[in-house]
Amino acid sequence: MPGRYVAVGFFIITGLTLFALGIFLIGSRHEAFSHHVFLYTEFANLDSVTKGSKVQVAGMDAGQVARIDVPDSPNGRFRVQMRVDERFHGLIRSDSVVTVDTEGVVGNTFLTIHAGSPNALIAQADSILQSKPPVNISDLLTNGLGLMNDADATLKQVGGKINVVLDGANVAIVNANDVLVGLKEGRGPAGMLLRDEKVASQIRETISTVQSTTSNLKQASAGVNSMVVDIQQRQFPQKIDDTLTQVHSASTQANETISEVRQSLAQALGPDAYGVTAGQNISQALGNVNVATGNMAEDTEALKHNFFLKGFFNHRGYYTLSSLSPQEYRRSKLLAGNNHSPRVWLRADDLFQQGPHDGEELSDRGKHAIDVAVVSSGDSVFAHPVVIEGYADAGTPAETLASSYARAQMVRNYLEARYPFAATNVGVIPLSATPPTGVGHDRWSGVCILVAEKK
Repeated sequence: MPGRYVAVGFFIITGLTLFALGIFLIGSRHEAFSHHVFLYTEFANLDSVTKGSKVQVAGMDAGQVARIDVPDSPNGRFRVQMRVDERFHGLIRSDSVVTVDTEGVVGNTFLTIHAGSPNALIAQADSILQSKPPVNISDLLTNGLGLMNDADATLKQVGGKINVVLDGANVAIVNANDVLVGLKEGRGPAGMLLRDEKVASQIRETISTVQSTTSNLKQASAGVNSMVVDIQQRQFPQKIDDTLTQVHSASTQANETISEVRQSLAQALGPDAYGVTAGQNISQALGNVNVATGNMAEDTEALKHNFFLKGFFNHRGYYTLSSLSPQEYRRSKLLAGNNHSPRVWLRADDLFQQGPHDGEELSDRGKHAIDVAVVSSGDSVFAHPVVIEGYADAGTPAETLASSYARAQMVRNYLEARYPFAATNVGVIPLSATPPTGVGHDRWSGVCILVAEKK
C-alpha cells in the first residue's frame, strides 16, 4: 500500500512539473514573462495587419500587435497598439516611423519600427509614432500596365516618324550620288569649271599677281628700315607719318588682291600643270604676306621704343601700360596725381567677398559700387583711357603685388563685360599698397578707377 502511494505521488509531481514547464515555454515563446512597453501608431489602411501580427525593430522581432481600434467614420484612422520588448526601447525615438511590410511578395504582413536618429529623444511609453502608408501591389501593377500602354503608343508614333525621316534621307543620298557623278563626268556648271583649263590658267595668273604684291611689301619694309635710320639722324618725325602712309597703302593693295583671289577660287578649283593645287599656291603666297606684315609690325614696334622717338609716339597715342613698371607709373605726368584726372576710390571691403576656392570675387555690393562710379564719371569715361589701379596691403611684397593685380583685373573684366569699353582703352596697373603722390591717399586697399584726361 505504501508503495502505491509513492507511485501516485511521483506521477502527480511529474505531471505538475511538466505542466509548469509547458506553461513557461509557451509564455516565453509569446514573451509573456518579459518586460514590455506599449506604443501606438495610426493607419488609414492596415493592408492585412491583424491582432497578433509581428512587430519588428530594425529588422528583429521585437513584439506584436496587441490591439486595433476601428475608427468611427470613413475618414478616420485605425489606431494600432504595439507591445514591444523593453530591450528595443532605446532604438525607438520620437522621430521613428512605422511601416507595413510583407514577408516576400505574398507572405504575411507585419509592422516595422524604423530606428530613429541618435539626436532625437527616446519615445515615451504610450506615445504615438509616425506612420507611412503601405504600398499596394495591385496599385503598382495597375500603374505599371498604364505606363507600358503609354510607352507602346509612343513607340508606334515615333516609329512612323522615323520611317518618314529615313525615306527622306534615302532620297537625299541618291540625289547627292547623282551630283557627284555629274561633277566627275563634267556635267553642269560646277563640273565644267573643274575641267576648264582656261579657268585654271586665270587662277595661276592671279596667284602670280599676289606673289608680286608680296615682293612689293618686302621692298616697302626695307624702305621703312632705311627711314628709321634717317629719322634717328635728322630727328624729323614727319617722315615717319609719310612712311606709315605708304605701308598702309601697300597693305590695302594686298588686301584687294587677296579678295580677287578668293572670288576666283569661288568660281573654279583644280591643280595646275605641275600638279600643285590652287590652295597650296595661295597658302604659300599668304605665308609670304604674313612674313612681310610681321616685318612691318616689328619695325613699327622698334620705332615706338626708340629712345629718340618714344616721346613722339606717346604724344600721338601709341602708349601702353604693359611697358610701365609701378615706379614709372607713379612718376608719369599723365597718370600721376598732379594731372588732376578724375579718380574714384573703392575700398576692398565694399568690392570683394570670399570666393569658393579661398580667393576673392566681386560681390553684388561691389558691382553696384562700380556701376555708381561709372555713372558718376559721365560720358568722359568712354572718351578717354581708363586705368584700374589695384591696391593690397596684406602679405609679403610678392603677395600684395599679385593681389593688387588680381583685384584690378576683376574690375576690368566686369567693366568690359557690362559696358561698351574698347579692350585697348582700359588698362590695369598693380601698385601694392602705395598710390602715386598727390592723389590724397598715402596707402590704400582696394581699387581706384582713373579717367586719364589730358589737362
